[in-house]
Amino acid sequence: MRNISKIKRLISGFKRQNRLTIQNHLDTLADDPIVYSEHLTGIGPHLKDNNIYIYIDHWCLVLVCLDNCVHKDELADEELFGDEKPLYFTESSHRTSPVWQLTETMHLIQQKLQESKISLHMRGVLLSGSNFINADDMKAEWEEKGVTVIDNLEGLADWSIGVNTDDDILEGKMVMDAIKDLVKRPYSSKEEEEFAKLLDKFLKQDIKPVIGDEDEDDEDEDEKTEEDEEDEEEDEKETEEKKEEEEPLESDDIDLCLPPGFIEQNNNITVKVDILPPMSNPRAELDKLVGCQDIKRHIDELLALTRYNKMVRNAYPNAKIHEVSLHSIFFGRPGTGKTTVCKIFGSLLHEAGALSKGHVVVAERGTFLGTLWGDEERSVRQVLEMTQGGVLMIDEAYLLYSKNERDPGRMVIQLLMQALSDESQRDFAVVLCGYKEPMMQMIESNPGLPSRFPNHFYFDDFTIDELLEITRRRIGEYQYHFTHQAWQKYKSMLTAAYQVRDPQTWGNARFVANQLERIFIQHAQRCVKESPANGQRLLTLTQADIIPIEVPRSKPRIGF
Repeated sequence: MRNISKIKRLISGFKRQNRLTIQNHLDTLADDPIVYSEHLTGIGPHLKDNNIYIYIDHWCLVLVCLDNCVHKDELADEELFGDEKPLYFTESSHRTSPVWQLTETMHLIQQKLQESKISLHMRGVLLSGSNFINADDMKAEWEEKGVTVIDNLEGLADWSIGVNTDDDILEGKMVMDAIKDLVKRPYSSKEEEEFAKLLDKFLKQDIKPVIGDEDEDDEDEDEKTEEDEEDEEEDEKETEEKKEEEEPLESDDIDLCLPPGFIEQNNNITVKVDILPPMSNPRAELDKLVGCQDIKRHIDELLALTRYNKMVRNAYPNAKIHEVSLHSIFFGRPGTGKTTVCKIFGSLLHEAGALSKGHVVVAERGTFLGTLWGDEERSVRQVLEMTQGGVLMIDEAYLLYSKNERDPGRMVIQLLMQALSDESQRDFAVVLCGYKEPMMQMIESNPGLPSRFPNHFYFDDFTIDELLEITRRRIGEYQYHFTHQAWQKYKSMLTAAYQVRDPQTWGNARFVANQLERIFIQHAQRCVKESPANGQRLLTLTQADIIPIEVPRSKPRIGF
């Protein structure tokens, strides 16, 4: 058996560092051929705005967090009081413990690795410009949490830290694939960032042909009379009225006085919440979905019973009607269409008269968890208020469940259950989304959940034929088309990637969308460089645009 200290060489190396040696140690790791390292600009909900460096070898994973907050002197406290997060104090203010945020992030990473059947020893390292005045007293507690803390570092924000993102280090690539939904990466260069912005602007703008000389246009504008301008305004008005009569309203045109997309957890923190407006023709959108036959059937059953109840109530006001619970659970992996179906679901329920608005409020664990006592209750109350008339979709809802009795996520579930028990609160629906296995564990842990969420929708992985159909529809939205050779190349590459996919991390439609975005950018760069004279070629995807697909590899268990 290997010596355990050798197996944990990466971790033990960090444990030996101090203020004077840590920079040299990081520089050394950047040149280590067996250690994969990468710079991230955020990870998970707790460290989403921190500079993070992740280090991975055959047996270990070390997460290094650069603490953004700098104070002269700070008192560290890791004590949890009820559901209140631990706080660090200065003479005039306080903040959430960065060590707690780091350990929570490590727990999320551990969950992702377990789902991918990857086993690694893990440690966190906090590098801070603050001076923790009770650091000596806290060392034992930090060690128990698996975190090394090095404080009082000068000029931390200006440190230049090298990394080794060699794809040949298989363990690093496997881990980064497993946690890709948690991480936020920086742009590889300033040019790439600017190009992405310009391309996005180019794709969104409405380009109109320019005929004639600009100076002549200016002269014509000057010669217009007031009568001409009045005629033009009247013509424009008539045209707009005609368009409103002929064209169906887009979702953004539906004025339902939707709430603002943010909540205030306390005086210090404002959390953004995505609000998806209802669709103008949800039935057509449901019919257009690739696959999902069982889901379509289940939705139709719920809608039929809802409409039947409305008919009975109108005809026989005193008759007893069937109870219909709209609260649902969506089981499925990323990219299987849960968010899209949820938006259609809310719009259809609005059309059926079950919901007054039909919008969708998208929340997650980080939406509800704050930094002060009572933040969870305030967050749940505000989220439910903005959900009135629509659907509350909680993504990765299983992250609210923990065996730790003091996990504030458990309080969120209890508050939601209380809201659902109020029979007068009928004008909203709650949809819990996530992987099947952890969602089932959460349901089994709370006896009240199955009865409150009777509708179960299962989102299976797409087949290769369905992914190819999704590809056709997506490029059709931009009026692109493949040449025959380009389509054959794309089809064979996607099929090869599909055949070796890891079911636990396969991105489904999201994988296709990401690959097409890379193809679109490659196509745009080629067209800008070649400046094709034939306008049709601007919308033709050729073999040169089909760049290699990163084939996901299966992920065997790592470590011991």
